Amino acid sequence: MKNWRLFIFVVAAILGAAASLPSFLNAQNAPKINLGLDLQGGLYMLLGVNTNEAVANKIKSLSSGVNAFAEQNNILIDGLAFDETSLKFDLLDGAAKGKLDGYFKDITGITIAQDNERYEIRLTAEEAALVKNSSVSQAVETIRNRLDQFGLSEPTVAQQGEDKILVELPGVKTDAEEQRARSLIAQSAHLQMMAIDERNNARAMVMTEAEARAAGSIVLPDVYNPNEKYVVKRLPILDGERLTDARVGFDPQTNQPLIHFSLDGAGAKIFGDFTEKNKGKRLAIVLDDKVYSAPVIRERIGGGSGQISGSFTMQTAADLAIALRSGSLSASVDMQEKRSVGPSLGADSIKASAIALISGFLAVAAFMILYYRIAGLISVAALFVNLFMIVAIMALFGATLTLPGMVGIVLTIGMAVDANVIINERIKELLYEGKGVLKAIEQGYANAFSAILDANITTLIAAIALYAYGTGPIKGFAVTLSVGILCSMLTAIVGTRGIFEAISARIARGKIECYFHVPKKANQ
Repeated sequence: MKNWRLFIFVVAAILGAAASLPSFLNAQNAPKINLGLDLQGGLYMLLGVNTNEAVANKIKSLSSGVNAFAEQNNILIDGLAFDETSLKFDLLDGAAKGKLDGYFKDITGITIAQDNERYEIRLTAEEAALVKNSSVSQAVETIRNRLDQFGLSEPTVAQQGEDKILVELPGVKTDAEEQRARSLIAQSAHLQMMAIDERNNARAMVMTEAEARAAGSIVLPDVYNPNEKYVVKRLPILDGERLTDARVGFDPQTNQPLIHFSLDGAGAKIFGDFTEKNKGKRLAIVLDDKVYSAPVIRERIGGGSGQISGSFTMQTAADLAIALRSGSLSASVDMQEKRSVGPSLGADSIKASAIALISGFLAVAAFMILYYRIAGLISVAALFVNLFMIVAIMALFGATLTLPGMVGIVLTIGMAVDANVIINERIKELLYEGKGVLKAIEQGYANAFSAILDANITTLIAAIALYAYGTGPIKGFAVTLSVGILCSMLTAIVGTRGIFEAISARIARGKIECYFHVPKKANQ
């Protein structure tokens, strides 16, 4: 194709205009730009992570591991107890001391104090700090995964300080949406399978916490019946770490929603072995310290799967499945600050940004046309196409536009016209030197290319760094700036040159000063 540059420019203009129209017209059922919290309103929350709970859960996990290892290797231990800081037990089988010490040798981050056959295990200060930091990072990822599966557009979840998490949810406006989102975020979703303490369960309603602790058990309430409680063994058989999947299903008899879950290989073996040895006894399905069901074990349950049944609605079952799939929180979170951003405030921001964008665009267009004549008009046409392409690309990828993102678009307009200024000035210099029109255009673009490329690459590197290390609105600014730079390279270097090549013969025959604001004698 003789003028392939013009062809690419025209195709880009048509596709850009077509793909950006749904965003400008706010059309439904079409790809369009999502508006951020500051533009469409939504929910802002600052959460605090209870990091001490993560340390206590780590001790509890160590206790479960020690108990499981002792049972698997027929090691006799007694008085296994734990609190928020330590794990203690007595070794009754002195001959197994070497085997038990070998087990602890493979566990990093613990200190072991021994008094004859009495063991006391604590986390080191470094390990405790690491567990706390990890609990915050894990909470950020877990909450982000939950919100992504919840269906919200571009939620912002980022760590603030040592133990705070910032959450921004654009588009959450009603009380029902807010409550559902808050419930999904705050739910620990800690699934445990725990053995019913058959010896003491009959006294569940009158047993105190101290009595249950002395018996190595705890008392948990039924999730649906506040007048019913269960006494369960304090050490769980399995917890949510072994969970690999959770999906909503239906009870074939009642057609009520329930949740099917699957365990990994190690979890399936532990579950199968336990059910094999405890036929006729009950197993409690516990979620966030509440008993959802306590079925009697009739036979060995293999395959590593099970179900959680209850009085679920489709929405509550779906939200619980999301929480289970995305993982439990190693430490609970609490609300420390909450703000609702109204849509009217977002509308004011959009209006102010639109005024800035339009006025800036018109000012740049007026300058280019007055100073460069028809060449300036061609640059303005390239700016229009550049704007359409930015909106189209962001819409196709479902990107979120924030107030800083709109600033990025305004900045991109200025950078795009800067490339056209460099090109036009290079062409004018060559025309002053007496070069022919075709030669001046060809060499003008060649001479300007390196300067434009260097400037855009350095800006693109900065934008990538902002996206990599920034959060929330900073990422939005980086995205629009990056997309704008790439689009401006296409429109300024490829598009305008294609237009000049298409009309070069007319320029040579006409008045050059009408095209480049250069006296015609400069070309004679």
